Amino acid sequence: MKAPLSPGAVCYNLGHISRIPRGEGRTYRLRDRLIAVFRSRNDELFATQADCPHRGGPLADGIIGDGKVICPLHAFKFDLRTGAPLGNTCPKLHTYPVRLDAKGDILVTVDDS
Repeated sequence: MKAPLSPGAVCYNLGHISRIPRGEGRTYRLRDRLIAVFRSRNDELFATQADCPHRGGPLADGIIGDGKVICPLHAFKFDLRTGAPLGNTCPKLHTYPVRLDAKGDILVTVDDS
């Protein structure tokens, strides 16, 4: 059963999971917001803000593994599930709920209010 969305929340269909190769990320523009979606090697999905809060590095170009992303500009790590910085003082990443529907399409929920 599909849970109802909270007021102001919008669910975006980003297309089929095959658009993101395993072990990589992609950046999507959702209205005025850039979001990075990552697909792990075991098909887990994560969605975070697209840019590193430290230097604005494009996180979708970072290295991912073990539920973490490494920023391509300064090699700082972040937990993809929580957005928490790992061993650095960068602010926490904003994360977004992401899931697959029955057809394998990626659905990201964003609060647009």
